[in-house]
Amino acid sequence: MHRITILSKPGCHLCDVAKQAVNRLVGTHTTVLVEEIDILQNPDLHAQYKDDIPVILVDGVERFRHHVDPDKLAQIFYGELGEKLIGF
Repeated sequence: MHRITILSKPGCHLCDVAKQAVNRLVGTHTTVLVEEIDILQNPDLHAQYKDDIPVILVDGVERFRHHVDPDKLAQIFYGELGEKLIGF
C-alpha cells in the first residue's frame, strides 16, 4: 500500500487545496493511505517547513511543495512512473 503524507497546518488555504487534490485521487485509487501531519505539533517539522507548506510526500519522497499539480500527482500512480510504483 502506498502512503501520501500531507505536511500542513490549520488555517492554511494552500493546504486545503492540496488536501482536495489528494482526496480526488484517493477517491479512485483506494490502495493509498493518506495521513496529514500538523507541523505545529512537531517543533522540528515546524522549523523545517514553516514557510514551505503544504508539502506532499508519496511513500516518504517529497513530490510537491506549496502547490500540488493534480495531473502530476495522478501520473505518479497511473502514468508511466505510476506503473512502476503500483506494479502494473
